[in-house]
Amino acid sequence: MKRTFGQALSLYGGLLLIVLLIGLPFWWVITGSIKLPREIIQRVPTMFPESFTLQHFEKLLQASDFPVYLINSMIVASFSTAFTVLLALPAAYAFFRMEFPGRNALYRTILLAYAFPGVVVLIPLYGLFAKVGLIDSPVALVLVNVAFALPFSIWMMRSFLATVPREIEEAAVVDGAPPTTILVRILMPLIAPGIASVAIFAFISSWTEYLFASVLIVSDARRTIPVGFAGIIGQYQIDWGLLLAGATAAIIPVVALFALVGRWFVSGLTDGAVK
Repeated sequence: MKRTFGQALSLYGGLLLIVLLIGLPFWWVITGSIKLPREIIQRVPTMFPESFTLQHFEKLLQASDFPVYLINSMIVASFSTAFTVLLALPAAYAFFRMEFPGRNALYRTILLAYAFPGVVVLIPLYGLFAKVGLIDSPVALVLVNVAFALPFSIWMMRSFLATVPREIEEAAVVDGAPPTTILVRILMPLIAPGIASVAIFAFISSWTEYLFASVLIVSDARRTIPVGFAGIIGQYQIDWGLLLAGATAAIIPVVALFALVGRWFVSGLTDGAVK
């Protein structure tokens, strides 16, 4: 269908507006991290840096605990992502490809757990983790991240499983393949975009999680990046250069993840929407 000039102008104008709304905050953070302090706090802001310095990154890596926070966040996010994918895949297969009593009720119960905000279960979870000795442990954060990411991840997998014809699985069953073989050798390669989408969702969710990390982690040596950043903001003074440099550095792992699995993720945006 051929678009008129007005339609094309509206379409590309809207896309440009979306790009600006999304991209400008990132541009502001990245360019601010390489500006001199006087340019960052000057009354008239500059969109393009008039100065250049790496002193904020040097201070971030040498005079702050950011490397420790980065390692802690990588450990928590990596394990949270791995366990979420490993649990969401067989759970989605069981819910949407197998028949068993109480399947629909159990699925609705799992989705209902996702509806509760984290602050509602914060105190009960704190008491539970205190009893088992998991306060100030990365294990507690991994368990919480997986618990909150898993319901939505299972729901995401449903759309991707729907794109695989049941005839493929039926043919494998006729050949004598057990469910585990069907899942690992047949379905996993076919729904790779869905797995990539779930992995990205789980990683970003755990990478940016602040509420539980600020309560369950006590010692500074085990803090993650979101909680560690809070220490940069002082009561009377804020080191904006250090804060912007830290935010820029925190974006890098997410960008690297998109670079690795972005091809499958983009494919998943369309494949998972078509049945």
